[in-house]
Amino acid sequence: MNFMNGKSLGRQIQKNKHDTEVKLHSYAFLTAEELFSHLSTTQAGLTSEEAENRQAEFGKNVITVGNKNTLLHRLREAVVNPFNLILLLIAIITYFTDVVASSRPDYLTVIIILSLVLLSSLVAFIQSQRSNAAAEKLSKMISNKADAWRDGKLTEIPMDEIVPGDIVRLSAGDMLPADVRFLTTKDTFVAQAALTGESNPVEKFSDIRNNQYDGLTDLGNIGFMGSNIVSGSATAMVLATGNSTYFGSMAKSLSGDRAKTSFERGVDSVSGLLVRMMLVMVPIVFLINGLAKSDWAGALLFAISIAVGLTPEMLPVIMTSTLAKGAVSMSKHKVIVRTLGAIQTFGEMDVLCTDKTGTLTEDKIVLEKYMNLHGEDDTRILRHAYLNSYFQTGLKNLIDLAIINRAVQNGLQTMPAAYNLVDEIPFDFSRRRMSVVLTDKSGKRQLITKGAVEEIIAISSFVEMSGRVMPMDEESRRLALATYEKYNADGLRMIAVAQKNEVPGSGAFSVADERDMVLIGFVGFLDPPKESARAAITALREHGMRTVVLTGDSEGVAVKVCGKVGVNTSRLLTGRDIEQMDDAALLDAITSCDLFAKLSPSQKERVVRAFQTAGHTVGYMGDGINDAPPLRQADVGISVDSAVDIAKETADIILLKKDLMVLEEGVIEGRRTFGNIIKYIKMAASGNFGNMISVIAASIFLPFLPMLPVQILTQNLLCDLSQMGIPFDSVDKEYIRKPRKWETQSIKSFMAFLGPLSSVFDIVCFAVMWWAIGANTVELSPLFQCGWFVFGTVSQVLVIHMIRTAKLPFLQSTPSIPLFLSTFVVAVVALATGFTDFAIGLDMHRLPLVLIPWLAIILAGYLLCVQLAKKVYVRRYGEWM
Repeated sequence: MNFMNGKSLGRQIQKNKHDTEVKLHSYAFLTAEELFSHLSTTQAGLTSEEAENRQAEFGKNVITVGNKNTLLHRLREAVVNPFNLILLLIAIITYFTDVVASSRPDYLTVIIILSLVLLSSLVAFIQSQRSNAAAEKLSKMISNKADAWRDGKLTEIPMDEIVPGDIVRLSAGDMLPADVRFLTTKDTFVAQAALTGESNPVEKFSDIRNNQYDGLTDLGNIGFMGSNIVSGSATAMVLATGNSTYFGSMAKSLSGDRAKTSFERGVDSVSGLLVRMMLVMVPIVFLINGLAKSDWAGALLFAISIAVGLTPEMLPVIMTSTLAKGAVSMSKHKVIVRTLGAIQTFGEMDVLCTDKTGTLTEDKIVLEKYMNLHGEDDTRILRHAYLNSYFQTGLKNLIDLAIINRAVQNGLQTMPAAYNLVDEIPFDFSRRRMSVVLTDKSGKRQLITKGAVEEIIAISSFVEMSGRVMPMDEESRRLALATYEKYNADGLRMIAVAQKNEVPGSGAFSVADERDMVLIGFVGFLDPPKESARAAITALREHGMRTVVLTGDSEGVAVKVCGKVGVNTSRLLTGRDIEQMDDAALLDAITSCDLFAKLSPSQKERVVRAFQTAGHTVGYMGDGINDAPPLRQADVGISVDSAVDIAKETADIILLKKDLMVLEEGVIEGRRTFGNIIKYIKMAASGNFGNMISVIAASIFLPFLPMLPVQILTQNLLCDLSQMGIPFDSVDKEYIRKPRKWETQSIKSFMAFLGPLSSVFDIVCFAVMWWAIGANTVELSPLFQCGWFVFGTVSQVLVIHMIRTAKLPFLQSTPSIPLFLSTFVVAVVALATGFTDFAIGLDMHRLPLVLIPWLAIILAGYLLCVQLAKKVYVRRYGEWM
């Protein structure tokens, strides 16, 4: 049946994909007038009322795969789990033995078991609801926006509110909010590797004639959700949104499980170990009790109950609630987690690769100098740079805005009115320059280019000095480079400006026209270091994290800024150096180099990969189009809320403030979250191992069961409830001083070390109940069971406080109030149950008060031995948690 359902689902996916392709293909060949008519829209876009009506018809512009996040699904997950299924099985068997087959029907045990099912399900469901609410609240804080024409004006709206028929404006760095038909394009290059695997961006056009017939993604005038604008600009009409897009039609087939993190693999390995222990234990306990006591039905129920007791069924609840609590805490430090699983990787990070601009600097670029090749102030250089920045239609970065602001201050704002834009050759990260072609009122045509100094010099055949244009020779080249290097060494970010008048009279312009240029001068910018950067880098270093700067800027500026903020500048590698290194040489270089300058996006990605190969957990922080490749490559991608769409979409962590100090606070919270999860796992592993030894010993030597199934299950649930405060617990400062990786061997060592210690004191408890209290006959077994129930519950609750810290609990390290309350309440409930008539409800006898001193002595001895064992363990293994 499942196989047929799978085939049916596969056919449905293929049909949806085919229908989407046919629809988009038909749109690609409509004329503009037919397209506007078909989607009932105009060049001025939709009205707000039309948009609301269409959203009601087509739904939100989001892709949904399955419905795992519905209220019903979360409720089903909370109720239907192995723990509850075993409880219900025991309830059914107990109903037949205690009610149907009994001369005196007893409903109490059945009621208690069903109450346990209800209580555990309620706890799991409430935690799931809280986690989901936290995740939704955080995701709303970082929603991407799109520029669409609404009510005749360009409006910024959330991407999920885009509807078919919207007219959107796109520029470099923008994600395509939906499937679109391009209406106008200007050197529009789109990266659609997520759909096609093509590494190179594809140029898009508005003309039907540029359409290819090889496949849907080859259509030159169609853009797809999931791709992004690399350079240029465009206007486009939205054709399809959400699941109706080409990406949405493939989403189900593409939605395989993502690769698991080291943390998830570690949790799986420990869970697998506990399950294997349980599978070995259950048949052994069943056979021992069945043969020794000749009650095979009781032995089976007991063995099944032991299996439940050994299963860390609260692990998903503890993990989810701890991660959700961590995400909310991090948001208070202006750090937004896009995926909860990234929190642990964030805390594990030991190398932070970061761009320079805005992270180490104020991100307030000011134009300081505009100079000719001799280094003299020259307003003519500012005028040419202003025309280039003003007329470019792509993304205006901080450099462009600084040029425009300075030109306005100098009274040049009326200057662009004398020119018309003919064409432009947009910026890209391989050329590192951009050009505009202008005509003035007299018809004179001029090409103006600005960009990286080396790139502009490389395409210049002439220089302009003292008002004369002359061929560039070795002397003039040296003069230009000397001027550049002088100011660059002073910390100015230098951009070269060139122009030429011999420009073709017609036709499209391309990179081929950027040759034989006339180098006329430089503009220099100042982006001062942040005052907080040095303190932040020092704090990161104290927490075991190395800061490495990967920048596209020149060496001089990079060295100047990094030197001021405390980054090691004793060795510097440039993009050219990286290009000449093989992987082995680069792997050797990263051990001593913290500053890489003049890098391309692919080189940044390669450096990140090298650190990962060396065994580091690498974070990358960036906010531009050129940062997308290293953001994808890094173990944890970090961006900022003001970043371009593609950087935000690629990142795992979003900072609401572009500051390394914010990052450092988030890292600490990530480590705190990881620490609380490890506490639970080590408690569960060691406690279960100890219980296994105790149960086997009791099964061999006792003539009755050491505890009945209902008592084991009640104890198990009480211990789980006592641990519900762990997500809110504090973590010792010593623990968060260094990155923490998941180490399965550490958990196994912890389990083998502490597990048998708890068994020793369980056996001491058995001895006290047998000889001191006299519960040594089958008739008095309910008294014996009550004694071990109380001791087992209280000891497991109190040992939480011993395990949670390497220090002396309460005196040197205090637990959080939620954890203290959860453990205190459960301990009181356990004692109240054992020493009052509540014990009868669990088929036990009320304990005599004479047991209280014995309990106190055994518990004190157990806790003292755990504290002593802690010191031995730390001396042997170097750490506790």
